[in-house]
Amino acid sequence: MWPLSRNATPKQLQSFLGKESLLQKTYHRLRRFLSVRDILIATNTKHVQFLRRQLPKLPPSQIISEPVKRDTAAAIGLAAAKISHMHPHETVAVVYADHVVLNERAYQESMRLADRLVTAYPTHTALVGIEPTYPETGYGYIKLAKRFRFPGKAKVYVGDRFVEKPDAERAKKFIKRWDYLWNPGMFVWKVDHLLALYKKYLPQHFHLLEQVSPSFGTAQEQSAIGKFFPRMKPISIDFGIMEKLKRMLVIPASMGWADIGHWRTVHEMSASDGDGNMVRGRHVNVHTKKSLVLNFTDRLVATAGLSNLIVVNTEDAVLVCDREHAQDVKKIVEVIKKKKWLQYL
Repeated sequence: MWPLSRNATPKQLQSFLGKESLLQKTYHRLRRFLSVRDILIATNTKHVQFLRRQLPKLPPSQIISEPVKRDTAAAIGLAAAKISHMHPHETVAVVYADHVVLNERAYQESMRLADRLVTAYPTHTALVGIEPTYPETGYGYIKLAKRFRFPGKAKVYVGDRFVEKPDAERAKKFIKRWDYLWNPGMFVWKVDHLLALYKKYLPQHFHLLEQVSPSFGTAQEQSAIGKFFPRMKPISIDFGIMEKLKRMLVIPASMGWADIGHWRTVHEMSASDGDGNMVRGRHVNVHTKKSLVLNFTDRLVATAGLSNLIVVNTEDAVLVCDREHAQDVKKIVEVIKKKKWLQYL
C-alpha cells in the first residue's frame, strides 16, 4: 500500500476507505456484538501511540505491545497466553485489522457459529472460509472435505487442507468447484486448546510464553514481554500450526470480504462514479476511466485519456501504475530499500 502505508504509519492506521481507518472500522465492527473488555489488540510498540489516539475508549491494559516483529505465530501466541491468564477456557478469535467486510450481519453470524462449534468440539479449530467470487491468485484457499453434521441449518464442513496461492489457471479451476474457499485467516479456538497446539507444534514459543504468563496484569508485564518475546523464532501461524492440523471445521461464508493487500482491492471495494473511477482529493478528469486516483495533498492531480490506472499522491511520493500490476508495488518498495532511500519507507 505504498506510498501511503509507511513503517511508522502502516495501512491499518490509514483512512482511505471513508473517514475511519481500517483499524477503527474493524474495532467498531466487533463492538456491534462484543463488549470492549472482549477485545485485545496486538501491535508493535512504535504504533501504540497512534492506536490509542484512534481508539481512546479502549483500556491501555488491552493493548499488547510487541517490542519487535516476530510474525503471526508469536503475536497470536502472546495474545492467547494473556487471554488464558484471565479466562482459561475462553473462546479466542483471530481478527486482522486490514480486512474489509461489507456484510456485517453475515460476519457476525459466522463468528457466532464458530464460537458454538469450538464450544461443542473444544479440541477442534473453527475456520471461516470465503466463497470465492473470482479467480484470485493473491489469496490462499481452503480445501473442503465432507459435510459435518451440526444441529441447525448452518452449513459446516470438515476441512481437508490448505492450498497455497495458486496461479491463474488453478484459480479458475478452483472457483468452478464447491469445495474450495478463500482463506481469510479467520481462525477460532478454545484458548486452552490453542496453547496445547503451541506446546505440540511450536514448543519453543510455548516455553517462552510460559515465562511471560506470570507477569500478566502486573507492573512487570511489559519488561517480561521485552525479555522473552524477541527470542521467539519468526514464523507465521499458518506454517507453524494451521497447516499441521487434522481437526478443522470450516464455515463457508459470503460477506463482502476483502484483504486490503494492494491498491486494486481498494478500488474494487470502493464506490465508483459513472466512469468507474474512485477519486479522493483534488483532481481534474478528462476522459479517464476505471481508475483509482487518491490525492492526499493540496496539489492538483490531473489525468487525461487514461484507463485502468492507479494514482496515489502523497506529500513526498507519487505512485502511478496499471491496475493489473498493483501487486508490483511490493517490488517498488524492495528497490527503495536497496537504494537505502529510507525517508520514503
